[in-house]
Amino acid sequence: MKVVKDIKNYRSDKKSILTIGTFDGVHIGHQKIIKTLVAKAKEENLYANVLTFFPHPRMILQKESQIKLIDSLDEREQFLRNLGVDNLIIQPFSIAFSKLTAAEFIQDILVKKIEIASLYIGYDHHFGRNREATVEDLKNYGVQFNFKVNVISAQEIASISVSSTKIREAITSGDFVKVKEFLGRPFQLIGKVIKGKEIGRTLEFPTANLQIEAPYKIIPPQGVYIVSMTLNNKSHFGMMNIGTRPTLNGSQQSIEIHIFNFNGDLYGKTITVCLIEKIREERKFNSLETLKKQLIIDKEICKRALTEKGFI
Repeated sequence: MKVVKDIKNYRSDKKSILTIGTFDGVHIGHQKIIKTLVAKAKEENLYANVLTFFPHPRMILQKESQIKLIDSLDEREQFLRNLGVDNLIIQPFSIAFSKLTAAEFIQDILVKKIEIASLYIGYDHHFGRNREATVEDLKNYGVQFNFKVNVISAQEIASISVSSTKIREAITSGDFVKVKEFLGRPFQLIGKVIKGKEIGRTLEFPTANLQIEAPYKIIPPQGVYIVSMTLNNKSHFGMMNIGTRPTLNGSQQSIEIHIFNFNGDLYGKTITVCLIEKIREERKFNSLETLKKQLIIDKEICKRALTEKGFI
């Protein structure tokens, strides 16, 4: 897959089938659309193209918006590549870009620049300045400029019953079983392992402290989670705490992972952690010894759950 930063840099030697959207989460609904697009493009010897935007339009148009994204931009690229997309066009979203009229967007970008042969779009899609144009307007432009408009019906979308908003709600409630159902894969956090205070090591529970690379990435609620990760091409499991470490009177939120049966040095390395299930809330203990006893219990709960789920 070729990644093109900014539409003005896109060059093509043949026409394409295109879909447009923010694709935050690249969930099972997105996957269905893109798989259809990719199959059709192969059948017609056209490019399978995705046009997406970054930053998220709400970050630019709604300054008060506190929206956090399910995937970082790098993750979005990875998931779309895995689906067989030929060209991912990432358009920097700005106030100036948002002021393009529907006619300018269609004629100057979709027709002249991307050279679309057909377009896949949701039944409720709006586009152009102030979202002024509807799907019906798009169909009229299709007739005018000779491209097909394939509308994903409300029934098709309802049959999947998933949206990025629903996924964010499931993440903020800590329901990662539901999140996996919606995404078709586990929710993941990518970050660099940084030095911590090494308190876990004194408790015989050494942890990797994760610094999330994308500041706009949604972070799950505080608590203890069962997690998995791939290290040195091998799957590992562990437990992760998100919180302020109240037993140590901490105030800054941290993300710490204890990896079962692992003794390697991860400092400075970037790792991907997949969340499987939340097992309890973070809480304050009277002493480090009491905390250690709870960590032993947590580890047993995690291992039992992993066995029951068929992971180990």
